[in-house]
Amino acid sequence: MDVLHFFFGIFGNATALFLFLAPTITFKRILSRRSTEDFSGIPYVMTLLNCLLSAWYGLPFVSPNNLLVSTINGTGAAIESIYVLVFLIFAPKREKAKILGLLTFVIAVFSAVAFISLFALHGNKRKLFCGFAATIFSIIMYASPLSIMRLVIRTKSVEFMPFFLSLFVFLCGTSWFIYGLLGRDPFVAVPNGFGSGLGTVQLILYAIYRKNKGEPRKASDGDRNSSLEMDEKDHKAIKKPNSNQFDKIPV
Repeated sequence: MDVLHFFFGIFGNATALFLFLAPTITFKRILSRRSTEDFSGIPYVMTLLNCLLSAWYGLPFVSPNNLLVSTINGTGAAIESIYVLVFLIFAPKREKAKILGLLTFVIAVFSAVAFISLFALHGNKRKLFCGFAATIFSIIMYASPLSIMRLVIRTKSVEFMPFFLSLFVFLCGTSWFIYGLLGRDPFVAVPNGFGSGLGTVQLILYAIYRKNKGEPRKASDGDRNSSLEMDEKDHKAIKKPNSNQFDKIPV
């Protein structure tokens, strides 16, 4: 059982790392266009909070035998911090203010949890407090793409819901759900079970609307040439009408 538990912990680390790195495609687009377009920054800020709280929960003095939870979430916190910084640089003023306010909330919540758990709680009470905090905000993190899912349903386009992000939400949620079940840790199993289900819904939406990515149709060279030729012919016809042109006018 311990070997299987460790295996799913390693697999969870791998899938979580891919989950954290999946948005690099999105941010490459943001950097090239110097705009966040209709992408939402909320999932990245909430993922940052989840990573901070989960990394704290996995520390040995809070929750024994969960060091694998700390290692990957500590890495995730560093990656998500970069995403949030890029988003703050290129987001419109209104969106930037919203994300900055949310980031302030994230720092305040994590600081409060860390302070209370260190100086006011001990033993099992510390684990329960940090576990509940991590669980609540893990569920909020997994729920944050709901606005994007609503956009997909409304526009019938998956342009702003990257496939790999949805795939690794499912894989990561499923692997950590099993890890939590094997370790009999509800604070790991419950939120990741929710994430697994939500990832499944995202993949179903992607399968339904995968052919609609909101990309405008670009005319081919042949189409453009044909259009130019038609315009040229029409222009000549107007300037030089042939002798039979008026014979076809009905009277």
